[in-house]
Amino acid sequence: MSIDTATATAAASGASATERFHADKSPFAAVAGTAPERVDRLARRVLDAVHQTIRDEKVTYDEYNALKAWLINVGEDGEWPLFLDVWVEHVVEEVATDHREGSKGTIEGPYYVPNAPEHGSKGTIDMREGESGTPLVWTGTVTSTDGTALEGALVELWHADADGFYSQFAPGIPEWNLRGNFRTDAAGGFEITTIQPAPYQIPTDGSCGKLIAAAGWHAWRPAHLHVKVSAPGHELLTAQLYFPGDEHNDDDIASAVKPELVLAPVAQPDGSVTVDYGFVLDPAKA
Repeated sequence: MSIDTATATAAASGASATERFHADKSPFAAVAGTAPERVDRLARRVLDAVHQTIRDEKVTYDEYNALKAWLINVGEDGEWPLFLDVWVEHVVEEVATDHREGSKGTIEGPYYVPNAPEHGSKGTIDMREGESGTPLVWTGTVTSTDGTALEGALVELWHADADGFYSQFAPGIPEWNLRGNFRTDAAGGFEITTIQPAPYQIPTDGSCGKLIAAAGWHAWRPAHLHVKVSAPGHELLTAQLYFPGDEHNDDDIASAVKPELVLAPVAQPDGSVTVDYGFVLDPAKA
């Protein structure tokens, strides 16, 4: 089952991602108490790095104007969430979580949508009749770092379809397709039925695609499941789970793959696959 890829443009997807970011995030409120000295330090370090690159590489006016035009186009295309999430977020995530003893996480990406339908501790994610892709049954548990099972932990799952498109960011897909929330049972367990997603390219018809083409890079992300796992008194875990053998696990354009996040699927006689993968959450800091 596929959609009209001609209408699934980078500009449309980027605009949706930008609107979603503004709706779901409150960045200025989050840093409202940041001291001017901290803002000054960070801004100067970024600018110093840019200035040094210009000096070291002897950047010409033509190159500078090309960069200026490209930066303007990124905004016009609504692709700042895509650009930052693909090329910057993995380092922010690394720094923000380097203290954790529990499960490894990785980037959120630009396509998260909160408040997806809930399905209890065992259920099937919303999908279209005849949804393309290999059926996947995922079981796991959520525990604290001391081994305590976390009942009622929230497991939020979302991922692309077999064509590489996300609901709410591409046309012709039901609103909550392949998006769902699940709550762990008394033993911290859950069981989710979905489909195995396919690798896909990030949008390439917009400004990010122009950078990729100009630099001679590829635009591929390996197949992955997005997940957020949360429980009262514990730190939120955001992760992506990958599949072994994907040719882009080693050169993911978003640099988000970690060995600890690669699943071990088991093929079943009926053509489906099963995976067993759980999470260990760190207690929240006092």
